[in-house]
Amino acid sequence: MFHILVVEDDKNLQKLMAAVLKQNGYRAFCADDGQEALDLLDTQHIDLMVSDVMMPRMDGYDLTISLREAGFQLPILIVTARDSLDDKKKGFKAGTDDYMVKPIDMDEMMLRIAALLRRANIMNEHKLVVGDMTLNFDTLEVTRDKETLVLPKKEFYLLFKLLSNQKQIFTRQQLMDEIWGMDAESDERTVDVHVKRLRERFSGWKDFQIVTVRGLGYKAEKSDD
Repeated sequence: MFHILVVEDDKNLQKLMAAVLKQNGYRAFCADDGQEALDLLDTQHIDLMVSDVMMPRMDGYDLTISLREAGFQLPILIVTARDSLDDKKKGFKAGTDDYMVKPIDMDEMMLRIAALLRRANIMNEHKLVVGDMTLNFDTLEVTRDKETLVLPKKEFYLLFKLLSNQKQIFTRQQLMDEIWGMDAESDERTVDVHVKRLRERFSGWKDFQIVTVRGLGYKAEKSDD
């Protein structure tokens, strides 16, 4: 059973989130602010954290920064009433993995939590298997049967990102922000160039395909044959 920590100073919302988590098979822990969350994390294993931003004593941004600086790699989902791009950038730069704006749709929250846990499991193992193909995050290798390709770092990260979230559409900007960083000087055409290179490298491999979604971005799909 996964352990989920809800850090929220609104008691009614905290109780609702905890109840929904329990209904979906998770064990829920609760904290009223960032400091209480840190105290709990000292004694309790937590698989994922859902945190508000505006809280007494320690807010969600400072909590996230503290955890990342201390080496905690658990997925973090920030929920907040702040919806500006600057607020989102601040959250992602602090180290959050996902961001939701209040009022929260509980069904969507559960979908995001499941996706974050699935992704964390893949990253912890540092390997991803798609069909007959294996991606090794540590060595940047893609292997099938006796054939092995070592990819340039950005190409590997792009392929790993797309295949870890099959059928999910990512905009070019999302991929730029995560793989190249928000402060990167490259533009969105960099993503197109790397996708083109990946398609060329794996043109003879039928395990997957990278699909262009017109007007949106890219997604990866496992091939049926």
